[in-house]
Amino acid sequence: MSTTGEILSVLLLASSLGLMMFGFGVAFSLAAIGLLFAGIGSALGVFDLLLLGILPSRYFSIMQNEVLVAVPLFIFMGTVLERSGIAEELLETAGRLFGRVRGGVAVSVVVVGAVFAASTGIVGAAVVTMGLISLPLMLRVGYDPRVATGTICASATLAQIIPPSTVLIFMGDMLQTANSQAQLARGNMAPDPVSVGDLFFGALIPGLLLTACYIVWLLVLGWRRGDLCPALPAEEAQSDGLLARALLALLPPLILVVAVLGSILGGIATATESASVGAVGAMALAAARGKLNREMLSGVTQTTARLTAMAFLLLFGAAMFILVFRGLGGDVLVSELLHALPGGMHAALAVVMLIVFVLGFFLDPFEIIFIIVPIAGPVLITLGADPLWLGVLIALNLQTSFLTPPFGFSLFYLRSVAPPEVTTQHIYRGIVPFVAIQLLIIALVWKLPQIATQLPKLLYAN
Repeated sequence: MSTTGEILSVLLLASSLGLMMFGFGVAFSLAAIGLLFAGIGSALGVFDLLLLGILPSRYFSIMQNEVLVAVPLFIFMGTVLERSGIAEELLETAGRLFGRVRGGVAVSVVVVGAVFAASTGIVGAAVVTMGLISLPLMLRVGYDPRVATGTICASATLAQIIPPSTVLIFMGDMLQTANSQAQLARGNMAPDPVSVGDLFFGALIPGLLLTACYIVWLLVLGWRRGDLCPALPAEEAQSDGLLARALLALLPPLILVVAVLGSILGGIATATESASVGAVGAMALAAARGKLNREMLSGVTQTTARLTAMAFLLLFGAAMFILVFRGLGGDVLVSELLHALPGGMHAALAVVMLIVFVLGFFLDPFEIIFIIVPIAGPVLITLGADPLWLGVLIALNLQTSFLTPPFGFSLFYLRSVAPPEVTTQHIYRGIVPFVAIQLLIIALVWKLPQIATQLPKLLYAN
């Protein structure tokens, strides 16, 4: 591959990232800059325009991909649950249940965030819902705004890593392609598949471990600095039949999660089919609460269509970008650079993870995975990275992108619903210990890959 093509591929990557950081529409920026550099490369004789003829078949393949059908179904399920009032009831009862302990209200937010994450998989919905309900309560009780906002933002991002998650669905599909490319390069013509179900169960233990670490941190903070996260007043923390109410609020979403993940585990359904189980189950829960009506369904379907269209439009733009990047020889350049690093696979992975972390300051997780995973994934797997372990590590890393300033989306979602006395500075400072915890979990999973790989192996051993 010519040096000119490699230089153009670097300029292509830098230009696309620059456009996205300046706020231009990502899907259109990726497609437009890719098309522009295809023309420049053709004029310089380093890109064959016939390669663009592959795009229609790629787009058609994306639309035919049964795995990606799960995306709108899980979005639909999460939106129905968000509007059914389940989260509100959970937050109220859990807050009172744990409220007698210093830091207990924050612990309840984490617990509900984990349950809500497993039920919806949508970070934005979780942040807004918990921000509207929990933040006023925490401030009224006397919580420091930094502790309150940090807890809400971090808890909501659990929807990124605890399955089902729309990011994990796209990640699983891309890792399957990357693994196939890497294994073919090794001469393995029949590679073991990497399914979305594998990634779901691979991310489950790290997600629960992260939840537990959040809770431990808040309890320690309450023990050491009770003034920052005081207990509820006695008259609010006690209520007859509170435990029963909490169980009644908790059981429906848990049953739905068990039905979704259990259908995959039991081999009854694929990830896509289990998503339909979740969508129907969510409507059943909404109907049982008297929330299911034509107006609600109309709003849910519009939200689902809008979010799904945004995700797939981004995927189409990324397909153009990746095609031109590879046509210019960018993938060969990346492979050579990563292979040349002293330290082998772990050094190459460290570089990629650092790039992902930095990009998380500016870009949405979808934007990052659609660019980084197709480029770096095959190289890292060729170097010896387990694709499942790699996917969980990147997913954990991407979770920090919702929390890292200046453009962490979780921070902006909360800022939009926070009262005026809560400043952006409060939010930025509040997430610092939670980002530190996430980096600790990333390091732990990196050091002990079995945290991510053992559960899928055990579940599918037979």
